[in-house]
Amino acid sequence: QVQLVESGGGLVQPGGSLRLSCAVSGRTLSSYAMGWFRQAPGKERQFVAAIRDDSPFYGDSAKGRFTIARDNAKNTMFLQMNRLEPEDTAVYYCAASNADIINIAANYEYWGQGTQVTVSS
Repeated sequence: QVQLVESGGGLVQPGGSLRLSCAVSGRTLSSYAMGWFRQAPGKERQFVAAIRDDSPFYGDSAKGRFTIARDNAKNTMFLQMNRLEPEDTAVYYCAASNADIINIAANYEYWGQGTQVTVSS
């Protein structure tokens, strides 16, 4: 059974940075495309970034500020978030997919429990 566990969330001031991690167990990370999504209260789950092999893809909100990476040897994925804004406040989820289209939440089979990111002064 595939399990994903996020970590690294927290409270940060506007303009600050956070690095999220997603540890994968039960299956080799390289078997999947991996993605990050986020969900703010009262809003739909939003695509943030994904990575297939070594190719990253970013949602509009992440371009130029966030960087996705994976370490297959450690079975871990990362999301480096810089220049954070209050609008980035949400629960961030990592997910694993076998689908071709990886910017859609419905195409992901496995999900972590989420980690809260709060950007506030």
